[in-house]
Amino acid sequence: MALADLHIRAHTARNSLVVIAVVVAGAAFYWLSGILTPLALALFLLVMIDSFARVLVKRVPHFPAILAQPLAIVLSVGLVILTVVVVAANATAFAGQINTYLPKLNALVGGLAATMGMANHPTAQQLINQLNPSSYIGVAAGHLKGFATTAVAVLLYLGFLIASRQSFPRKAVKLFGSDATRREAAEIFQRIRDGVERYLWIQVVCGLMMAIPAFVVMMALGLDNAVFWAFLIFIVGFIPIIGGAIGVLGPPLFALVQFDTPWRALILLAALEVMGFIIGNIIYPRMQGKSLNIDPIAVLLSLAFWGAIWGLPGMFLSTPLTVMAMIILAQFEGARWIAVLLSSDGEPLGPTSSVSAPGDPPALAAPSPLGEPLTQP
Repeated sequence: MALADLHIRAHTARNSLVVIAVVVAGAAFYWLSGILTPLALALFLLVMIDSFARVLVKRVPHFPAILAQPLAIVLSVGLVILTVVVVAANATAFAGQINTYLPKLNALVGGLAATMGMANHPTAQQLINQLNPSSYIGVAAGHLKGFATTAVAVLLYLGFLIASRQSFPRKAVKLFGSDATRREAAEIFQRIRDGVERYLWIQVVCGLMMAIPAFVVMMALGLDNAVFWAFLIFIVGFIPIIGGAIGVLGPPLFALVQFDTPWRALILLAALEVMGFIIGNIIYPRMQGKSLNIDPIAVLLSLAFWGAIWGLPGMFLSTPLTVMAMIILAQFEGARWIAVLLSSDGEPLGPTSSVSAPGDPPALAAPSPLGEPLTQP
């Protein structure tokens, strides 16, 4: 009886330490967000570049492997620059069209006031003045400065990560003394990389499947700044749950202001809703399958958790960070229960995983961390 009681107490103490460690880690992530956020984004970009380079080698016949990564870096940076140029150009055009939209905004406000039985109602210009946009200029300037600083830090981190990656295998040999632990660490690394890359490719493919048809529909209806809205739909698709709602509702609301009648806005809303339903409920689950194996509640909680700690970058990275946490926690007996709760089927490492569970004998073989990953869904 004494041994059983001692075992229960040890189990309780171990779980308590795990909970305390999670709380302390969350506090550290929050306090060090200025340092860790650019590093996490740089690691995510490094995974993107490596995945792109392997796709070039695998899919392009006779492509020299030595040129794959430099070309992937150039193309990735070029896409980022192109994105910034497109957004800046469309933002300038949008700002220049505000004055032309004021009469239509007044009409919308008047119609809404008439529906609610309000005899006297403010104009759109009065509502804008009451919001006092000038008071937000300083805040917006601060956010832009912070964004620029973060972008520079991300590029610096990315450069140093690329420069130091050649020493990773030698460091792994020094960190893990035995071949068994080294193979197990290699399998864990491989599983994390596969999960992140699969998530990345699925999001990119599904985002393009949503953004391109939406762009065609918006151009057919004559919506202004269709390129900007298509880009926004693609980007917010990386934010779980709320990203789809933002992408579907934004363009129709803008169409209400641009067009004299609501019919084109309703058509656009219906088209985006249909596309979002098909992609979100049929295509995306079929492509994803059980590769990530994350419980939907865990996705929602991780979105709130990382969003509260790291803001918008945390929302973008919430799912891959949760995948990494689940795989790592599953390796420790005291924290395995957290990984089980995060998983969708109770098997955080998968039912046929070759990664050794706590207490199991070490695997006889494991892939190298630099081996071929899964690069497409």
